[in-house]
Amino acid sequence: MIALSLAEIAEVVGGQTHDIPDPSVQVTGPVVRDSREVQPGSLFVAFVGERVDGHDYAEAVVQAGAVALLASRPVGVPAVVVDDVQSALGALARHVVRRLGTTLVALTGSAGKTSTKDLIAQVLSRKAPTVFTPGSFNNEIGLPLTALSATAETRFLVLEMGARGIGHIRYLTDLTPPKIGLVLNVGTAHIGEFGGREQIAQAKGELVEALPSAEDGGAAILNADDPLVRAMASRTKAKVILFGESGEADVRAENVRLTDSGQPAFSLHTPSGCSEVTMRLYGEHHVSNALAAAAVAHELGMSADEIATALSEAGSLSRWRMEVTERPDGVTIVNDAYNANPESMRAALRALAAMGKGRRTWAVLGKMAELGDEALAEHDAVGRLAVRLNVGKLVAVGGREASWLQLGAYNEGSWGEESVHVSDAQAAVDLLRSELRPGDVVLVKASRSVGLESVAQALVEAGTEGEVAAR
Repeated sequence: MIALSLAEIAEVVGGQTHDIPDPSVQVTGPVVRDSREVQPGSLFVAFVGERVDGHDYAEAVVQAGAVALLASRPVGVPAVVVDDVQSALGALARHVVRRLGTTLVALTGSAGKTSTKDLIAQVLSRKAPTVFTPGSFNNEIGLPLTALSATAETRFLVLEMGARGIGHIRYLTDLTPPKIGLVLNVGTAHIGEFGGREQIAQAKGELVEALPSAEDGGAAILNADDPLVRAMASRTKAKVILFGESGEADVRAENVRLTDSGQPAFSLHTPSGCSEVTMRLYGEHHVSNALAAAAVAHELGMSADEIATALSEAGSLSRWRMEVTERPDGVTIVNDAYNANPESMRAALRALAAMGKGRRTWAVLGKMAELGDEALAEHDAVGRLAVRLNVGKLVAVGGREASWLQLGAYNEGSWGEESVHVSDAQAAVDLLRSELRPGDVVLVKASRSVGLESVAQALVEAGTEGEVAAR
């Protein structure tokens, strides 16, 4: 963070200083909420959680080098005490962002936010110093912490914004007002909480409503291929830029194809020129993500050739998102277990089908959470799609939702040993360890709460064990 004195921080957040001999002492290190991340000069934010109270670590973080705590009660060490730590953290982020004057890019969508954010960050970092959301740090706590990691050298600040209801994104844009706003899509993720796609669109569109006018440099980047997103053009005074495969898109892809290994390639068309892209990521769904990133980069002054080169060299920065591991025995593990919704499930299955041409494929799938009344139909549809894509074997992991996945496969004509329902992750590992053979491709995917990343990790480790045994 830019250097701020404890007196200035107290004024910004409306707090009182306690046990601070010299209020002019500055915070020069990162603002953190995890005591393990404290560095000399840090400000430690003491949240009270269900199981852990950050105030209990007061002495330890000061000994580790923290200048002070941002706390909700005096703790016997230097602290700025406030009524609400979360609100104070947001106020501090708002102050720092306005003082820096960096170009803030915010993005949201039902699927692909983190992958797209990673692409944008990798492309823009070629132009100037860029700070971006780590992983899916996209809520009321993660977003201000990310913003506070920007420095005076930061030119671009790329923030992912998540929402679980109407008003959430409006709150986040108030903390960190964006100049460029990107909406990827409106799908069915969290539809059980929102109540319908129209309500999801209402919530996601709060991002473009928060943008400055076109005269003041505001730009709304919208998916031309998603009608609900495209309709958001009427909700903003910012300049509207469309991306997608539609012929009306300002930034579009033509001649989209997949390589033999399942990596997308396409011709990138921008208002200033065209260039060829062949991505390192897996799955055709990354074409839309890449176009979104290209639209942001083009608006910020990068050429088509610069963008295409950056996209072709970009990798995955966040764990468990189409993370591909080739075992020594020729088995390929695709760990996409960070999260799942119907759109991302379909994209991952299509990527598996493309990667597995001429090879035996496995889809190890679990529950998609927060689908409400749509849960049965959506799980059934995913099971059916696995059959239509000729996935070799579906392994449905878990309880009721997993049984719906298998039911969909059955109803689509998958009988015998083509699909199986197992109770938990360990049962899936045991099955796969006994049946995998060289050349197989295994996709592992479910909502984060299911914890199927343990299956992928166990299978990767099993390959290493096999290599040692062979030696």
